[in-house]
Amino acid sequence: MKKIFLAAAIGCLWSFGASAQSSATLYGLLDEGFQFNTNAKNVVKGVNVGGRQLTVDSINGLNGSRWGFRGTEDLGDGLRAIFDIQGGINLNTGAFAQGGTPFGRTTYVGLSSRTFGTVTFGRQYDLVVVYVQPVTSTGYIGGSTTFGHPVDVDNLVNTLRVNNSIRYSSPDFNGLSFGAEASLGGQPGNVTGGSGYSFGATYAHGPVTIGAGFNFFKNPTGPTAGTGLFTGNVNGANSLSGVMNSNYVSASSYQVAAVGGTYAIGPALVGLTYSNTQYGNVAALGGVSPKFNDIEAGLRWQFTSEFYAGLAYNYTTSRGVEVRGETVGDQHYHQVALLMDYFISKRTDVYFTAAVQKASGTSSTGSAAVANIGGLGDSSNDKQAVMRIALRHKF
Repeated sequence: MKKIFLAAAIGCLWSFGASAQSSATLYGLLDEGFQFNTNAKNVVKGVNVGGRQLTVDSINGLNGSRWGFRGTEDLGDGLRAIFDIQGGINLNTGAFAQGGTPFGRTTYVGLSSRTFGTVTFGRQYDLVVVYVQPVTSTGYIGGSTTFGHPVDVDNLVNTLRVNNSIRYSSPDFNGLSFGAEASLGGQPGNVTGGSGYSFGATYAHGPVTIGAGFNFFKNPTGPTAGTGLFTGNVNGANSLSGVMNSNYVSASSYQVAAVGGTYAIGPALVGLTYSNTQYGNVAALGGVSPKFNDIEAGLRWQFTSEFYAGLAYNYTTSRGVEVRGETVGDQHYHQVALLMDYFISKRTDVYFTAAVQKASGTSSTGSAAVANIGGLGDSSNDKQAVMRIALRHKF
């Protein structure tokens, strides 16, 4: 009798799955390693002195550790309901990443059609990240910290996420796809306050892939924690933490335009990317609008099916702005990054990555520019190097 009931239960479950054609998946990625910083900020008696730092880290690797749920339901006629709920985690403390936001990476629900495209609602990436990041060295080599641009000034390693967003993504038209996204500010009495928009496109044909994107956000520093682009995490932490751009926190707008491409030649993949970042009308500095330009070039070489290596050079510059008769923010950053990655299996790999950065000029605060690799923190001088050896596992 028990066998009959068990068989009937299995049959009912199978029938439900077959008719509903729905699925839900638990997934994640764990990236844990030893990280060494040659010059991390250490304030002693009010003086910023350099200090070597060795940590066990699961946040600043090739991928930040995370877990999530995603699922689909077939609604018929090529239409599906979709969702994704994903949060970052710190393996060493058990804390949430993204400023303590439980599902701070992406959280959205939407409808997807093979014919008409996809519409999603929630906390998502901007479309510069979606369409341009894959053709940056972060995308085709790896390393959200070591290959990121100084303090992630153009958000191409997605330090920032977009709250209250609505996104449309097109189907693939013979290698061409595009999208548009709007973020509703939700501020009482100010319909457009804190709002933003972005759009982008990518084209892939044969060995060539090209991506371009643009975003614009008003009032990026929100009036309360969890609002605004810069302060969108629940703890309200501001991403402008280094002297490179910390004095631009009162900007009334933030925009990024970026374009890049890759070309595959046998085992090699080469890439070139350009971005322009602007902080509009910085009130604390008399309404100036600082601009950053960034250009990078990279090479990835697939030695075997299990092992590849990559090298990238990045240059970030700003001409600075005039504030009360003095120039501030006239700064320049040179950075070289390296990665070697060996796959033990399809889901598990070990890697070594390193970056070296040299800064020059005057920071946004008027002090001497200092190095800051990937937003890890200001150095006490114009040089910084970061090295990491880690284990990464996907499930």
